[in-house]
Amino acid sequence: GQRVLVVDDLLATGGTVGACCRLLQHNDVEIAGCVFCIELTALGGRAKLEPYRVVSLLSY
Repeated sequence: GQRVLVVDDLLATGGTVGACCRLLQHNDVEIAGCVFCIELTALGGRAKLEPYRVVSLLSY
């Protein structure tokens, strides 16, 4: 199996990256974590990405 780090520019609601992670796991890929340039904390996307490790460079 492969191990990947999911990288995106913006974490808002978590829907896009959540769907990406589910698709990867469905294909037997291990998610090492998710990295974002910017996180919009008020939209709660981080909670939707549990249990993945989430790192963001900037939070607003």
